[in-house]
Amino acid sequence: MDIPPLAGKIAALSLSALPVSYALNHVSALSHPLWVALMSALILGLLFVAVYSLSHGEISYDPLYAVFAVFAFTSVVDLIIALQEDGYVVGFVDFYTKEGEPYLRTAHGVFICYWDGTVHYLLYLAMAGAICRRKRYRNFGLYWLGSFAMSILVFLTGNILGKYSSEIRPAFFLTIPYLLVPCWAGVRVFSQPRAPTCCTANTVQEEQRKGLLQRPADLALVIYLILAGFFTLFRGLVVLDCPTDSCFVYIYQYEPYLRDPVAYPKVQMLMYMFYVLPFCGLAAYALTFPGCSWLPDWALVFAGAIGQAQFSHMGASMHLRTPFTYRVPEDTWGCFFVCNLLYALGPHLLAYRCLQWPAFFHQPPPSSPIALHKKQQ
Repeated sequence: MDIPPLAGKIAALSLSALPVSYALNHVSALSHPLWVALMSALILGLLFVAVYSLSHGEISYDPLYAVFAVFAFTSVVDLIIALQEDGYVVGFVDFYTKEGEPYLRTAHGVFICYWDGTVHYLLYLAMAGAICRRKRYRNFGLYWLGSFAMSILVFLTGNILGKYSSEIRPAFFLTIPYLLVPCWAGVRVFSQPRAPTCCTANTVQEEQRKGLLQRPADLALVIYLILAGFFTLFRGLVVLDCPTDSCFVYIYQYEPYLRDPVAYPKVQMLMYMFYVLPFCGLAAYALTFPGCSWLPDWALVFAGAIGQAQFSHMGASMHLRTPFTYRVPEDTWGCFFVCNLLYALGPHLLAYRCLQWPAFFHQPPPSSPIALHKKQQ
């Protein structure tokens, strides 16, 4: 997978978030939630106009360029929020975290800001750079799509259902475009042509003739998917208050964060159970039976989703913003870390396997008339 150069113009524009947020933080009028929402909407609107004026050619080639440019700016803001909440910087976005979105001050909110300010930010620059140079970015787009969708779905649902539901401010409605844009962007990313592969018909046939036992890497992935599926189902039952002793022991001794009233961990486990669990079963099927051409794309989507989710979940489970009674106990920290790290690593290994050796997932080449005639004889 080729890594395109980063977009320098977008990087320079996004860094303007530093002086803008610092200046707005010292405007006394922004102490009211409504003014925070209106000013935020105005800034995003002016930013879009600036991007459109400076990069009309790139936007005409691919409208997602404007989306990546605006989201790169918000990623820098999110990174500032995370750094300020952890005490590394001061005096930048107090007005927004107090009167705009106070739930960003939770441990979960801090870690989704870290992820957005680093991983998403680099993806935006890479995809914008690919558009500038008319290169492909489909794989980056699929990974971003899964990561972004998981982040926003868990965060918005947790805000509505958790203990911060009574503190929803007008700025919350600015996140509505964050629900609509991924739908439109996902359609555009999936509609892009796949990168050509060098797999010949003979290579595809030879690879697809191998059984699962002849492909030890795939066998290991299938075993992982089965175990991950059971782990996903188990944690889903835990947050649904399953009365069994094993669930009781797990939620109190291994992951007490699942009881946190902020609701993010409960929503996260339910997302896993309803979406990741079926994917584990379908992916195991696709690794066993050849010709499932959908797996490489969806493996990237789920790798991004689970990577983002596990980063936020693991970080929030141990962060100081999480009350002590809900943090991971010191004597089970190793078990918690290993299990959750493997849960995050497996989908990335699956996506890597699909991208590097895709022959098994290609549709079987149609038999030629001559070969059919010989077979009939």
